[in-house]
Amino acid sequence: MKHKTLLIGAVVVLLLTFVVATLVYKTEKLDQSAQLAAANSAALVRMHSPTLGRTDAPVVIVEFIDPACETCAALYPLVKGLMAEHPGKIRLVMRYAPFHEGSDKVVAMLEAARLQGKLWPALEALLATQHSWVPHHKVQVAQVWPHLESLGLNLEQLRADMLAPTIAQMIAQDLADADTLKVSKTPEFFVNGKPLPRFGFDQLKKLVDEALKDTQRR
Repeated sequence: MKHKTLLIGAVVVLLLTFVVATLVYKTEKLDQSAQLAAANSAALVRMHSPTLGRTDAPVVIVEFIDPACETCAALYPLVKGLMAEHPGKIRLVMRYAPFHEGSDKVVAMLEAARLQGKLWPALEALLATQHSWVPHHKVQVAQVWPHLESLGLNLEQLRADMLAPTIAQMIAQDLADADTLKVSKTPEFFVNGKPLPRFGFDQLKKLVDEALKDTQRR
């Protein structure tokens, strides 16, 4: 009986040790990510970064997005909904991470649409119709154009503007910043400089709620 009790005790100790070690590892990993983001705060937001929401909003969500990313399309309306729940308190900063082949051309289209004041309508139109121009996860640039026709854009001007060196430089900068911040997939979120501990909308919402509470305490 004594031997059995000792054995059970040893198993419990081992389990507790494993749980504690796992928690410590996760905490250290998150701390390292947060320290990385803090050390590279300049890489989070650039002057050229498109933003949505009040400039003085206390909570800033930075999202690295690929317009050809299926998960990005699924989460975008949820992020907009989160902003609507807290009017004036959340600002969205969009960074580009066109990891799909050909997606950089779609980003160039979006930035050319931005020059005509139509970035967000163009983005939302393309995300809503993504299945038609990214069949089998392959970008078909020619299939993008029909979805821009109803937005009142000067498409001839857009075709010229998307070739501008400044747009190519902006995309290159965003990709370089993604690399600096260890962003390897999309969407990737940072809330007031903090990365998500685990991917998922619930994790994003939790981090936003915590950031909102922090601003209320100040």
